[in-house]
Amino acid sequence: MNDTKSSAEDLAILEQLNLDYNRSDQAGDAKRLGEFLAEDFIVQTPGVTRNREEYLDDIAKPRPFKDQVLHEVKIRILGDVALIHGRVTYTMIADGVEHDALYTDVYQKREGVWVCVSACAIAPGA
Repeated sequence: MNDTKSSAEDLAILEQLNLDYNRSDQAGDAKRLGEFLAEDFIVQTPGVTRNREEYLDDIAKPRPFKDQVLHEVKIRILGDVALIHGRVTYTMIADGVEHDALYTDVYQKREGVWVCVSACAIAPGA
């Protein structure tokens, strides 16, 4: 397999994982999210660092927001590591206020499979 074909396939996989990550977040689907989070996954949001188990427990709780929409997604593949940068908008259920958030997710190809090893979000209200 040449690098161009591999890169195109990897890009398609990462695009789908990014969609799945955001859909899982909105829907509280910890099961799907857990399928591609690495065992050593760490997430940081304002004031909080969580490991994989803590994050999945949090995702499984009722979501405090709705209407999450992806914008400006950029995927950079750097060998066996990929960075996904993006912006999302969402509305907080409690007060109806719309917010913007920025995120960067880090994926690593381990034994031929892309897994999310780290995530960082600047997410007001979350």
